[in-house]
Amino acid sequence: MKGSQLTVYVATQGHRRHHLTVVDWVLEETRKAGIVGATVVEVTEAIDMLGKYHAARFFELADQPVVVTVVAEDARIDALLASLRHGGTNLFYTRAPIEYEVLG
Repeated sequence: MKGSQLTVYVATQGHRRHHLTVVDWVLEETRKAGIVGATVVEVTEAIDMLGKYHAARFFELADQPVVVTVVAEDARIDALLASLRHGGTNLFYTRAPIEYEVLG
């Protein structure tokens, strides 16, 4: 199958969107777009799109950067991006065309 891989970079896992963390909100919007799988990776260190350094620290994990990656057909990725754009949260993302398949 052909589609896209969307990777959303969340500067810190402590940021919130209404009653959810931004990561949980992105995952909820992913589900609403009909995408059934997502991978969340907690990053040790990162520099955000404004050049600010973020890092996971022993006493302060709220500043830990997080990456959410999803793979789906283009129409579902388009729907997810439209939802995220209208969500009122600044997010940086990358999108790449891919081929994918379930084996087994």
